[in-house]
Amino acid sequence: MARHISPSNATNKTINAIDRKREKERYILLKNARENAAELATSLVQRLLDERIIETNSDRAVRETIENQLKKLIDMDEFDMQYKVAPIRSVSQDPNIISLYLTQFIIEDLINHPHIQDVFGDDLDVYNAVDSVLSKIRPR
Repeated sequence: MARHISPSNATNKTINAIDRKREKERYILLKNARENAAELATSLVQRLLDERIIETNSDRAVRETIENQLKKLIDMDEFDMQYKVAPIRSVSQDPNIISLYLTQFIIEDLINHPHIQDVFGDDLDVYNAVDSVLSKIRPR
């Protein structure tokens, strides 16, 4: 018969502490995104336009779309969020989950928005532009 080796109690406590810390940071990040959605969306759309990532005929409509995404992230199921960011998870060593989500949203969904003419750049270009704005709400 095979013996089952379980990690020591100290290891479990350490793993649980790390998980609690990550979950707390994630909640704070999502709460800050919801509370500051309007100004983050404005800054993000401006950055995307300045970096020539998106081309649009209505920045207001794009801003409202991104603002709505930021507001509803906190209510999103963890599985749905992880599924959305899975294709680009490795774009950064210490990724911001909201930056990953919005990057994938821009690449997959925003491109089909009626006011978007085109989305330019690769995944890393879009992520860097998004994260440069959203890093301000990330807890340190």
